[in-house]
Amino acid sequence: MSYDDSNIFARILRGEIPCRKVFEDDHVLAFEDIRPLAPTHVLVIPKGRYVSAQDFSETASEAEIVAFVRAVGRIARERGIDASGHRILANHGADGRQEVPHFHLHLVGGRDLGRMLPSARE
Repeated sequence: MSYDDSNIFARILRGEIPCRKVFEDDHVLAFEDIRPLAPTHVLVIPKGRYVSAQDFSETASEAEIVAFVRAVGRIARERGIDASGHRILANHGADGRQEVPHFHLHLVGGRDLGRMLPSARE
């Protein structure tokens, strides 16, 4: 999968599509998911052109990586889901069902999220 400058997150970063912003700094933008799966469902994206977690981990600067990880923790604290628990999910590639070719995390919480995946035996 290659980076596509017309993807929805690139368009949000350029201000072409509005979002309900939760957090922003020089390296990160976080906003409410438009189809939330839990009381808290925030998308956290780097501002750089990274296709996946793999791409981000290999090519992002240390400052971008640190800012991204700290933003996730800060948002969890501010949303009050750090103590009760939450899920951090990033889809990667076809088998991971990645839909947008821009690296992003889903920060989900605010209720019991159940099992992450069914057992491999199910």
